[in-house]
Amino acid sequence: MSRAVLTPFENYQKARVTFVQTVAELATRPQNIEALQSAGVMALLRPLLLDSVPSIQQSAALALGRLANYSDELAEAVVSNEILPQLVYSLSDQNRFYKKAAAFVLRAVAKHSPTLAKAVVNSGALDALVNCLEEFDPSVKEAAAWALSYISKHTAELAQAVVDAGAVGLLVLCVQEPELTLKRISATALSEIAKHTEELAQAVVDQGAVPFLAALISHPDAQLKRQVCACLAQIAKHTVDLAEVVVEAEIFPRILNCLKDLDNQVRKNAATCIREIAKQTTELAKLIVHSGGSGAIVDYISESKGNSRLPGIMTLGYISAFDESLAMAVIVSKGIAPLKDALINEPEDHIKAAASWSLGQIGRHSSEHAKALASEDVLSRLLAVYMLPESSKDLQDKAKKALKNVVQMCTHLPALEPLLQLAPPNIQTYVCAQFAKTLPSNLEAQKAFLQSGGFQKIQKIEAEPGSKLREYIDEINTHFPPDIVQYYSPGYADTLMKKLEEYNSGI
Repeated sequence: MSRAVLTPFENYQKARVTFVQTVAELATRPQNIEALQSAGVMALLRPLLLDSVPSIQQSAALALGRLANYSDELAEAVVSNEILPQLVYSLSDQNRFYKKAAAFVLRAVAKHSPTLAKAVVNSGALDALVNCLEEFDPSVKEAAAWALSYISKHTAELAQAVVDAGAVGLLVLCVQEPELTLKRISATALSEIAKHTEELAQAVVDQGAVPFLAALISHPDAQLKRQVCACLAQIAKHTVDLAEVVVEAEIFPRILNCLKDLDNQVRKNAATCIREIAKQTTELAKLIVHSGGSGAIVDYISESKGNSRLPGIMTLGYISAFDESLAMAVIVSKGIAPLKDALINEPEDHIKAAASWSLGQIGRHSSEHAKALASEDVLSRLLAVYMLPESSKDLQDKAKKALKNVVQMCTHLPALEPLLQLAPPNIQTYVCAQFAKTLPSNLEAQKAFLQSGGFQKIQKIEAEPGSKLREYIDEINTHFPPDIVQYYSPGYADTLMKKLEEYNSGI
């Protein structure tokens, strides 16, 4: 008789097991998602989260996580079906397998949008997830750190909620654990918290994260190095003080080795970290240069293509902007050639604009700096992108400003001559101003200017009467004999022909 009673219960349990396992398996394939949703899968899985059989609970949570992971619509269905409070309730007293599955659902919901991440926070999940960071099992810690990372990434408010729940100190402990995957995701979570504001970055620093992160720069695992470099960059970017904390952890010169890493993302994240430090103060820029950083960044730009080049390009600009000795260090490190290459060959305008800006920062300090750019034909290249109709406004503005900065310092007149013919009037004004400034005191330069055809080019410029350009041309002309000025004037040949005709008609 007892057997007859037990059999239907056993069959019911087997059916539940088969159902949740099958749904969890079907949810791994995108083509099944719509059909599962239409069949009302959410409402059927929800009661199984509280099933008396642990394996059914776990499979139900896993299936929900896979569904929520697929789209924000399904994640919203998890929220609207009031599944989150059940998960949070069960997180505190279930076994480690269930905790992993529940944390996976919370992460899958939180990843889609700030609104959904806020729903996870409002369900009381943070305290339960933070408690999971103290679990003995590393895989439970990892699942919790991942969920906290997805919550933190959206807004400063959500990241602050994670900090207030006491997650940062435990994440720093997780970074020190031997398990590689736990180190990676914990570093990522700290990075997602630190990126938003100075206060949040300071919260990460206050828990002693930086020395442990800095020690991992030399780790053999590429994925870990990516996250570590990214996290240090997110901390350093906010203020001078935070950048100094990162530098004091003795990341130089070790982080320069990451610029040669086999992994492209490691190289880019390391360059980004160096950029965030370089932009802060002259002292930090000098420290980078004295560590061999300018040469390493030049090599990095030369060996990279596309968006990966951008942090390196900007680093050279930031270093050069501070003072002429740092700009000269970039020139000596052969930094002009790869910046010029980016200006010419990169298809994206924002990369060309960054290269223009950095070249302008190098050349604006003195005639020597400007000559270094001029002798590598940078001026005509800047002019070309400035005049190209397809160039974005930002690119045109940055190329124009760079041209102006360099031309106003350039006393190497042969390099300026090509611009007399090619440039529009606003650029010609800067060029003629330089000739007006340099020619009066230099007889050799005056001779060279005549012989090269530069003086003739100036006479051909059609400048508006009363304009600055006209003033500079007239000023240049005052330093040459009237006969020479007349000889090179555009209509002088016609005047001579007319005189010849008059002379012959008078004979």
